[in-house]
Amino acid sequence: MEGRTTSTLDNRSFLDDFRSFDKGGFFDLGHPLLNRITESFVKAAGIGAIQAVTREAYFTALEGTGFESGDNVTGSKKQRLPDLRGETNRKSLEALVKHTGKECLQWGLAAGVYSGLTYGLKEARGAHDWKNSAVAGALTGVALALTTNDQSHEQIVQSAITGAAISTAANVLSGIF
Repeated sequence: MEGRTTSTLDNRSFLDDFRSFDKGGFFDLGHPLLNRITESFVKAAGIGAIQAVTREAYFTALEGTGFESGDNVTGSKKQRLPDLRGETNRKSLEALVKHTGKECLQWGLAAGVYSGLTYGLKEARGAHDWKNSAVAGALTGVALALTTNDQSHEQIVQSAITGAAISTAANVLSGIF
């Protein structure tokens, strides 16, 4: 019986390990809080990388077709990476990697901070409710605002309010659907 278990573990593929990712199988850092923050960070950073590369591919495709979708797609100028059209392919690739890394960090930071705060507040208060979500969302919004180029007081406050509102709405609506 024991030999059978060993052969099953030896035959596990990377795909099997990847499928168990949702079950918390990749990280064991000794404390549930650290595990949760790390897993949230890694998952969201991966999503951020996909989002950044996909967005740049979209803008490149639009530019290649000559179709203009407007100059204000996501709240900033359409050409997000001025160095993407660098002198050489190497400079373009470096700009894409740098931008993708920044997106990964921002998405991972948001997920890690939010996940860690909701876990910590739940442990401290003994309840998981909209209040925890509002505080965690607000502090996550502040953390994200501090990673942007526009770190004005107004931008930080707006990010905190938006983070709290989205997080609270998600918490309230999760009980409805």
